[in-house]
Amino acid sequence: MSFFPGQDPVPGDLQSIDAIETLIVPRTSEVGGLQVRRALPTSKRRLVGPFIFFDRMGPALLRAGEALDVAPHPHIGLSTVTYLLDGNIRHRDSLGTEQVINPGEVNLMTAGRGIVHSERTPEEMRGAPLGISGVQTWVALPERYENMAPEFSNHTVQELPWLQEKEFRMRLMIGDMHGLKSNVPTYSDTLYADVFIEAGGKFHLPAVQEERAIYILSGAVRIAGEVFTDNQLLAFRQGDDIVIEAVPQNFAGEGAQIMVFGGETMDSRRYIWWNFVSSSKERIEQAKEEWRSRRFDIVPGDAEEFIPLPE
Repeated sequence: MSFFPGQDPVPGDLQSIDAIETLIVPRTSEVGGLQVRRALPTSKRRLVGPFIFFDRMGPALLRAGEALDVAPHPHIGLSTVTYLLDGNIRHRDSLGTEQVINPGEVNLMTAGRGIVHSERTPEEMRGAPLGISGVQTWVALPERYENMAPEFSNHTVQELPWLQEKEFRMRLMIGDMHGLKSNVPTYSDTLYADVFIEAGGKFHLPAVQEERAIYILSGAVRIAGEVFTDNQLLAFRQGDDIVIEAVPQNFAGEGAQIMVFGGETMDSRRYIWWNFVSSSKERIEQAKEEWRSRRFDIVPGDAEEFIPLPE
């Protein structure tokens, strides 16, 4: 989720594939009662295109009486992109937004100069077991948009382009690929897609974006003869066409599900501290003081709690 106090992930042991620049095996932590794997940022790889943060949430089963509860916390200089595979989360923010996100939908919250939000299991769903699984990413904003007014939008399953082929199926959340184009707004060239590859099938990742990576949600894939399994992030070298094959495991015939993401290289260096992203260290220090002194806006309907500034 957005607030993540865990340690950086560690780079994997990569030997022989020239097309892969970085292999990252994420570390796990608990956020708001949910196990989360963080794959970006790491000391070896800070960004993939504009993506500066990548969290794999769950999969997990919240028992009756258990809930995801991430109290109000601030952001600057980024967009959060929340995508669920299972479960429901109620988003509230300082713009007055209240939105329950459902599986297959995208919540896009652009912080700009500053926003506060909370993410919780909907109150009306807390009396029964609830599965939860998804991905939350942060997309850094170009310098000219870092101080824009904050925005929020929800995009339903019906709005997101879908492609069904013999060997794979793809939901495109952001950008354009394989003849599809998403209407989800972005402020730089960005690519984000959920791809399921049938067992033995192949998916072609073209060298259109400057920087590209995949995160393996489930199953195993073969790239240039090497096999990689779930919960690994692979960042690719610029300019190479990549063919990703789903490797059947344990004779069960299941395929592989991957998140594809990337985009243009950022226009300048980005600093990240807690939930703040900026091209300026001074702006981050300013945001820290603003949160410490409670000068950010409150979240209507969720104003009693907040996550304090880390010491």
